[in-house]
Amino acid sequence: MHLLAAAIYAGLAAHLWRTRWRGPALDQPAGGLKLGERGLLLLALAAHAVSLRMAIFDGDSMRFGFAIALSVMLWLAIALYWIESFYARMDGLQVIGLPTAAVAAVLPALFAEAHVLTNAGSMAFRLHFLMAMLAYSLFTLAALHALLMAAAEKGLHRGRISPLLAGLPPLLTMEALLFRLIHVAFVLLTFTLVSGAFFSETLFGKALTFNHKTLFAILSWLIFAALLAGRHLRGWRGRVALRWTLAGFATLLLAYVGSRFVLEVILGR
Repeated sequence: MHLLAAAIYAGLAAHLWRTRWRGPALDQPAGGLKLGERGLLLLALAAHAVSLRMAIFDGDSMRFGFAIALSVMLWLAIALYWIESFYARMDGLQVIGLPTAAVAAVLPALFAEAHVLTNAGSMAFRLHFLMAMLAYSLFTLAALHALLMAAAEKGLHRGRISPLLAGLPPLLTMEALLFRLIHVAFVLLTFTLVSGAFFSETLFGKALTFNHKTLFAILSWLIFAALLAGRHLRGWRGRVALRWTLAGFATLLLAYVGSRFVLEVILGR
């Protein structure tokens, strides 16, 4: 299933490259995803979901590691993109999203030694886990949006925008969507941190400890809180908002994915 999902993502990316992003087709960009392309992307998402289900759940136990975390984040980000694409053209997001999702789909198979989670049968833990993954995924999508906006803004300042980004909505529309994603993700991240702090003993069987994961998660929360405060109080936008978004996402990525990568790959634990 990992390979099937990756093959469909990569095949769809190659198809869109040939038909939308290179050659004469760039002079007449198509209007969003066509029905067959939507169907293929939905099939890739379904195959990816099944592969993640097999990688994470083993009877009553749950396995999780940096590879699964990245794969889940990209799966949810692409699923949210698929839904959002019904309402706004996000053609440029495919340039980054689909190839990245193809790589993320096979990561759990390449790095199969995942950490076994304790208290996986607890409903409180599963809700905590779900909120964390949704927050991570929304911030992933927000980071992809920020990268595209930065590229589009740079092109506009130069007086020439890349044809790859010609299918994007206006920058103001993308900025509104970016902050909508960040607002929802921030609420979910807040619930994740609160549930982890107040129910740590129930969720994890021990009191809250300030390790690298907790420190980076709190630091990320503070960065996004400052970004939203700056947006509402001082009207932050443009490059300032994009830099804060990418800084917050990089910090959040270090909170779990980075620490698990060091433990599992570099230290072999």
